[in-house]
Amino acid sequence: MEKIDKILVPLDGSECAETSLPLVEKLATEMKAVIALLRVAYAHSFPGVDPTDAQVKVVGEAEEYLRKIERQLAAKGFKVETHVRYGHDADEILSHAAEPDIDLIALTTHGRSGIKRFLLGSVAEKVLRHSSKPVFLVRCT
Repeated sequence: MEKIDKILVPLDGSECAETSLPLVEKLATEMKAVIALLRVAYAHSFPGVDPTDAQVKVVGEAEEYLRKIERQLAAKGFKVETHVRYGHDADEILSHAAEPDIDLIALTTHGRSGIKRFLLGSVAEKVLRHSSKPVFLVRCT
């Protein structure tokens, strides 16, 4: 098996997304890998309204959330990086994952199907289909 030095873990702020963390911890321990946490922030904008305040707010909230997870993982002895990107989830995950030091993406899937998946799309599916890096999917239960 090829060495995994850095695992990208996209989180959306939900408990569901965090269900990948115990498995990521096991893998990071085995591989002595760095855990790179990623939160993609996005604020909806409306015509005629300056989106800057909303963007600053969601980025700040994303940074705060990742710091909390980072502290939890660091307390267990893991090397952790945090990254916040602004934009659409799948596009930003794929863009960040394309960086040469990322070896694996560990992502939680909500397991939606039917009309919910059609209406909401599937970030996990888009990442899986378009990533040049291996993707480890964990189903949220």
